[in-house]
Amino acid sequence: MLQGSSILITGGTGSFGKAFLRYALDNLDPARLVILSRDELKQYEVRQMFGNDERLRWFIGDVRDRERLTRAMHKVDYVVHAAALKQVDTAEYNPFEFVRTNVAGSQNVIEAAIDNGVQKVVALSTDKASSPINLYGATKLVADKLFVSANHYAAAFPTRFSVVRYGNVMGSRGSVVPLFRKLAAEGESLPITDKRMTRFWITLEQAVQFVVDSFDLMNGGELYVPRIPSMRIGDLVEAVAPGSATHEIGIRPGEKLHEEMIAIDDAHRTVRLTDRYVVQPTIAEWGYIPPTDAEPVAEDFNYRSDNNDMWLSVDQLRDILGIQA
Repeated sequence: MLQGSSILITGGTGSFGKAFLRYALDNLDPARLVILSRDELKQYEVRQMFGNDERLRWFIGDVRDRERLTRAMHKVDYVVHAAALKQVDTAEYNPFEFVRTNVAGSQNVIEAAIDNGVQKVVALSTDKASSPINLYGATKLVADKLFVSANHYAAAFPTRFSVVRYGNVMGSRGSVVPLFRKLAAEGESLPITDKRMTRFWITLEQAVQFVVDSFDLMNGGELYVPRIPSMRIGDLVEAVAPGSATHEIGIRPGEKLHEEMIAIDDAHRTVRLTDRYVVQPTIAEWGYIPPTDAEPVAEDFNYRSDNNDMWLSVDQLRDILGIQA
């Protein structure tokens, strides 16, 4: 579906954005690939990575600025909304800044997309948006609901909106892996929040492919959740720095022991496809069409990193991270 089209990505100079740009240039032959981000230094650095490809268009701008979004989306066919403020602890100290970017910014993306006749928008969410206990997760839950409900707002227009939600991304900015490697090389003890902790993990390449595939599947209103493995923090330590000393520092403010991507209260509207779960909209008066080849999940289903049926072993973690045993 994206082949040969005009695509815009907000927050396009982040970890996901760079991986998406590489995939799109190599596989989708876009007519235009528009990158909107607010950091001129990051834009400069990413421009050096991709050279003078004539298909790329660079916009300095913020999702808080609807007029700039409207200009950037001129003649754009598809939008990937990846821009967000994401640090959990920073959100607790600066809550309204996260509201302005993650909530108000999302509404700006919605309105600019409708006004420009964009065909489809996929917004990136996070596992922290399910049963949120921190400000960041709460803003992303609101953003998820804005994008699903936007299909009502856009019912008389061609634009449709869906959401993808996934867990921690291997290799993304802020990953704990480089820190563990550095401390292990220096012979230092590795700080672990809690040895019982589990997390969902997905690679950048898998995340990009999941988003691309979601454009093909969506008809608007779906919240897509990939079926991905979990890992134990102790196994990650053993994979990265076998035999290293560790010490527990305790769970940080706003952090969960186990992450969740689908809450039990959403089980009644969740169905399973081969590679993903689909949380369907509660009210869908714009003509939503449920997937015909999906299976309903059990009434007591919830999708958490500790009750997953897929787990990464120490050896698998080493393979994914490119670490020799």
